[in-house]
Amino acid sequence: MRSLRSRLFRSVVKHWMSPKFNTRATVQQQRKALEGFAKLSLVPAQTEVQIVGIGNMSAEWISVGDTLEDCAVLYLHGGAYNIGSLNTHRDIAARVSRASKVKTLLIDYRLAPEHAHPAAVEDVAVAYRWLLKNGFSPHNIVVAGDSAGGGLAIAALVSLRDAGDQLPAAAVCLSPWTDLAGTGESITSLAHRDPFLAPEWLQFMANSYAADNDPRSPLISPIFADLPGLPPILIQVGSDEILLSDSTRLADRAREAGVDVRLEVWEGMWHVWHFFAGQMPEAKRAINDVGTFIYQHVSQSEEIDFGKSHR
Repeated sequence: MRSLRSRLFRSVVKHWMSPKFNTRATVQQQRKALEGFAKLSLVPAQTEVQIVGIGNMSAEWISVGDTLEDCAVLYLHGGAYNIGSLNTHRDIAARVSRASKVKTLLIDYRLAPEHAHPAAVEDVAVAYRWLLKNGFSPHNIVVAGDSAGGGLAIAALVSLRDAGDQLPAAAVCLSPWTDLAGTGESITSLAHRDPFLAPEWLQFMANSYAADNDPRSPLISPIFADLPGLPPILIQVGSDEILLSDSTRLADRAREAGVDVRLEVWEGMWHVWHFFAGQMPEAKRAINDVGTFIYQHVSQSEEIDFGKSHR
C-alpha cells in the first residue's frame, strides 16, 4: 500500500512541479524552475562536497560518512538533456553515496540546445577515463543516472565498449529515458496516469538534443543499441510513468544480449520519485536498494573485464 506521504507528493508533482515543464516555457525558464525546486531539498547530514575540474567540465566529489576506499559512483543527472546541474542533483547523489558507502562523482556534462548530441556522451567518456587515470579500477566504479542520465549511462557504456575501454562493475538506471524516438507503448497508454511527464514535452526535449541526428541512433536512444558485453544493470521505474516501456524494453533487450539485469517496477510511483528520499518512505527504500546493489558490486574482490568478449 502506498504511503500517505507518497500520495501527498504525487499531488505536489502533478499540480506544482509538472506545470513548470512544458513546450511553452523556454529552456532557460525550465532550468531556473528546476534549480528552484532543488533549493527545497537538504542534503543529508555529514555530506562533504569537493569541487573538481575535469578538463572544461565542472564536477563534485560528494560523500556522506565513511566510504569505501578507491571506489566511485559516476553519477549522471537527469533533465531531458536540456536542464539539470550539480545543484539540482547534489541531494540525490549524496543519498546514493550514503546508501552505498561509496563517494559519488557528479558531473556537469554539456546540455542541449547549446551542445546537442554527442556532447553528453563525450563528456561521460572523459569523466570515466579521468577516474581511471586517477587510480580507480573499472571494477570499483559504478555508472548511475536518472531519467536522461539513466539513458546516458547506457549510451556511454556502449560507446566505451566499442572504443575498447574496460567497462565498470555495474550500472544503475533510475527511470531511464532510453527511447528519444518515443516508440514505447506506455507513452500513450500511461499518459492519463503519469503525474509528471507529458509526451509533447519529451518530444520537444528530444528534438533539441538530437538536433540533426536520427533519434533512433544507438547513442541517442540506447534502446536500439547492441548490448552484449555490458556489466550488470539495476533498473528502477515507476508503474505510473510514461517511460515505463523504456525500462521494460531495455531490460528485455539486455537479457537477450546476455547481460545480468535486475528490473524493479515500483507500484504507484512516478518518474524519478527518488528525489523525495528525504521525505517519502518509498523513495528512501528505492535509494537503499540502489545502495545495496552498488556496494555489492564494487566490494567484490574478483575483477571481471566486462566488454572484453565483445571486442
